[in-house]
Amino acid sequence: MRFRRLIVCSILLALLPAAPALAGEPPATPAPTSSAPAADAPQGEPPAGDAPSTGAPSAGPPEEKLEEGLAVAEGTSRVIVELTDPAQTAPVAAQAVAQDAQVVLQPETQPAAQPFIVVEGTAEELAALAEDPRVAAIHRDRAYPPTAISSLPVIGADKVHAEGRTGAGQAIAVLDTGIDRDHPFFGGRVVAEACFSSTEYDGVESLCPNGQSQMIGTGAADAEYAKCLLGGENLCEHGTHVAGIAAGQGGVAPGANIVAVQVFSRVNDEDACGASACLMAFESSLRLAMDHVASLAPATPIAAMNLSLGGQLSDTSCDTSEEGQVFKPKIDDLLAKGVATVVAAGNEYFAGTSFPACISSAVAVGASNNNDEIADFSNTGSLLDLFAPGVDIESSVPDDTMAAHSGTSMAAPHVAGALAVLKAAFPDQAIGALVEKLKTSGRPFAYQADGVQVVTPRLDLAAATSGAGPQPTVSQSAPAPAPSESGPSPEPTDENPQDDDPGQSEDPDPTDSPDPSPVPLPTVTVTVTVTATPPAAPASVCTRGTAGTRMSAKEWAVELYRGTGQLSDETLTCYLKLAHKSSKVFPELTKASSLGKAYRVLKAAKGARAKLDRALLTAWLDWAHGATSTLEPVRAAEKVRLAAKASGASLKKAAASLGK
Repeated sequence: MRFRRLIVCSILLALLPAAPALAGEPPATPAPTSSAPAADAPQGEPPAGDAPSTGAPSAGPPEEKLEEGLAVAEGTSRVIVELTDPAQTAPVAAQAVAQDAQVVLQPETQPAAQPFIVVEGTAEELAALAEDPRVAAIHRDRAYPPTAISSLPVIGADKVHAEGRTGAGQAIAVLDTGIDRDHPFFGGRVVAEACFSSTEYDGVESLCPNGQSQMIGTGAADAEYAKCLLGGENLCEHGTHVAGIAAGQGGVAPGANIVAVQVFSRVNDEDACGASACLMAFESSLRLAMDHVASLAPATPIAAMNLSLGGQLSDTSCDTSEEGQVFKPKIDDLLAKGVATVVAAGNEYFAGTSFPACISSAVAVGASNNNDEIADFSNTGSLLDLFAPGVDIESSVPDDTMAAHSGTSMAAPHVAGALAVLKAAFPDQAIGALVEKLKTSGRPFAYQADGVQVVTPRLDLAAATSGAGPQPTVSQSAPAPAPSESGPSPEPTDENPQDDDPGQSEDPDPTDSPDPSPVPLPTVTVTVTVTATPPAAPASVCTRGTAGTRMSAKEWAVELYRGTGQLSDETLTCYLKLAHKSSKVFPELTKASSLGKAYRVLKAAKGARAKLDRALLTAWLDWAHGATSTLEPVRAAEKVRLAAKASGASLKKAAASLGK
């Protein structure tokens, strides 16, 4: 199975393998890139006279229908089979079964554009299915992990509330891990619920309380459902926290209603999670959820749809990428119906954003602290539309309690709530115009990204509602690197006992234990006044390190082997999560989700593919550690690894290119 993480851009759950912001090591300066993003599309409805793109697939040659890597994947892969016609749903599903593939999801209703089914099959079974002319394309059903309210005065929300502007009459759709609907922070304003969650198959369980892949109605997004629980922890905490920021009684839009949609599934797969279980949102679930929100609007006045999750990183607009061509038409359709899609930018301190924040018509939101400093985990750069508070944000969590979390996941709902307040205050203005109002009234943050001066506004709701001009520009500086955990000392010699596989047991590798809690970041401390109950310490965020020196595969193997290196297990686990979020090889073709499995990849010595995997994992770890700043060479080498007919010479050349 492929679990490419759309990270919920915070790290609230120690058990959630969502790339949290790194712990222990301050993040690196933004990774420089040389590509300028594509011209931003206007943040509003599609231009007059241009209907939103349907994104309708068209069939091509069978070999071109399969996504890169599927032809060389071992075992089975979970994929979305794009169809040319919704009327072909049942016939193609029957054909897949006849060819011994497993039909995982066959939607009961299909949109006219982008009909699909979800299938689990081997490379041979999928290749046979691609021969069917009714099949337009086959690609992996990617899964994304989840990415908080002393921040209200920072954005002027307290002044706006004092004027009676609370977002009443508007709603915010929160596509996340569900909601604790009877939490007192919501005051009974959860007006609609739905669930789109993969059904149980190969370690994946639905989080819909009815046990099916879909449920609509009261209780459908219940975050206190039994399958949300694991060892006393609630894996579904994230959605309640995000919804509280946007529209809780102490949130940005305390009068707005909430449409809660559960889009995550429980994954009981240590290879995918790096822990015994975690939550992931499959692309197929997200597509159905977005269509559901579109069906509610405009009859239900939804000002914004919040997606505090994210996947693969991009330093340019991703409108024309495979995923972008699926999601952009849906985001444009929502815009045309008056709903802005607000997305967390990601926590990798990268000069770009994660998917789908890189789609030009989405509103990409980075995180800052209450001192108007860019959070040292937040992604940055010209793809961002706004910054908003995202450090130590206290909000609601299941079981009627409160907790503080950090991440761009916490920043995005500030903007979603602000749009609900603006739409209620200016009902005759298009939602695109209101997004522009937030951007032009926000306080400018000036900083360097990719060696270029960038100015991105920080959300200022008071200025947007009053029509006041922006506050003075704040010049930002990069955080200083930490002196600790800089990497191992000299490269081990061949006589080093860690250089050869120890013979203690069949699996002498680092213990594959559940993810430990990351070391807290040195972030701003906020005094909590929302509740009299003392809050728990804020969860930390996993982000890139700030090292300046690359390491060899041998040195990284020393780091990964049971306490023999200088980096903590928490830091190494974070690095692996960052790699898995953006890589198409790990864990898609090669398992490297835990310290033990990653160690085995680095010690591999036989075969051109294994050697390229070793070089790729080394390069990803160097990038996560902050020793390299560009992803282009790694992605070029991955394309060779994913090719169905790559020769030994091309694999060897790709591996050598990563060592330069």
